Amino acid sequence: MATYCAEIKWERNGAPFQQSDYSRVHRWLFDGGDVIKATASLHIVPEPHAIPNAVDPEEAFIASISSCHMLWFLAIASRKGFVVDSYSDCAEGVMEKNEKGELAITNVDLHPVVSYSPEKVPDTESDQKMHQEAHQKCFIANSVKSEIRIYSKIEVS
Repeated sequence: MATYCAEIKWERNGAPFQQSDYSRVHRWLFDGGDVIKATASLHIVPEPHAIPNAVDPEEAFIASISSCHMLWFLAIASRKGFVVDSYSDCAEGVMEKNEKGELAITNVDLHPVVSYSPEKVPDTESDQKMHQEAHQKCFIANSVKSEIRIYSKIEVS
């Protein structure tokens, strides 16, 4: 078993705090020392109470699914003898009402583009099997209710 921790800090700093009139800008602090500026989604809370140059929880949720998938995919490809030169993904999540009528990220689409060294390139079926295995092993994917779909693309460096 492993335990993970993220410290979240918000401070009023003397600003007003009335009903909806307060800043949602805060910080995420991680054990390695990284600090990320965070905010509420601008789709939900307008400026200046939320800001465009910070990460919102919905983006972080989608990024964590994509990142977990990529890390598993790289491990699987490496074990199978493929050399991955680059991996990119423009992951997208959709927030809408779920079956209970509550807002939720109901599905996440991953769009990985994997560039392989030309010495050994998987066929489309092998690539898709590696993505499926990565999806099955991803701790984050196994922890959420959202549907996660993968639309992969192969490239040769």
